[in-house]
Amino acid sequence: MDTKKDVKSQFGRSADAYVSSKLHRLGSDLKTLIEMARCEKSDIALDAATGGGHTANALAPLVKKVTSLDLTPEMLASAEKFIIANGHKNVEFIEGDAENMPFDDDTFDIVTCRIAPHHFPNLNVFIKEVYRVLKPGGRFLLNDNAAPEKDKFDQFYNTIEKLRDYSHFRAWKKTEWFQMLEMTGFEIFEMHRFEKYFEFDDWCRRMQLTDEEIKNLTEIMTGADEEIQQKFRIKINNDKIESFQGEAVLLSAVKR
Repeated sequence: MDTKKDVKSQFGRSADAYVSSKLHRLGSDLKTLIEMARCEKSDIALDAATGGGHTANALAPLVKKVTSLDLTPEMLASAEKFIIANGHKNVEFIEGDAENMPFDDDTFDIVTCRIAPHHFPNLNVFIKEVYRVLKPGGRFLLNDNAAPEKDKFDQFYNTIEKLRDYSHFRAWKKTEWFQMLEMTGFEIFEMHRFEKYFEFDDWCRRMQLTDEEIKNLTEIMTGADEEIQQKFRIKINNDKIESFQGEAVLLSAVKR
């Protein structure tokens, strides 16, 4: 399967759900990301894989200009509707691939990417593109779901995410992010770890899963061993999953 076609298909049909998603719209990670960006009014910013446009929307009043880039036209249209409704006029919307950005070298002061890289099939290529389009001294703000360091937990988390969303490629470990960023030439400036609470029904509904798919995920999660259930705080009531917990990493890295 072509991962990027999967991404366009999946997010094309659930674009509005991502704009309204509480997890994406109201997460405390977004506030922290914006604080870490240390925006100046003269900054030119890029929000790569903008999704519902929440990060671009938060950046808009703080910088000179924001470019929202996304692979999926329906998602981009939903983001544009959301951001324009909030009165921001300094945001442009461009359809494009985060792994092959249509921008010149040394263009942006800030690049953000929030809750998206787990869909990218060539993460190292994306990181190199971010490095290329940033000005020297520019800041990269990365926020994404992270896999635990223990291989058993890593495998479980990535398995359930892939079953829930066929466009999921991989949630990376924190150590993998550190290595890829530093090998590209970034210096990691700041890191935060967030716990992510998932309501199971909402998590499934956002991807428009069938009853059979929900049943399969429920069986996998209720059948997981005690160590996995404790690690992911899987809450079960009458053989139904109520919620579980994951984690996310928020990194600020500087191009030197």
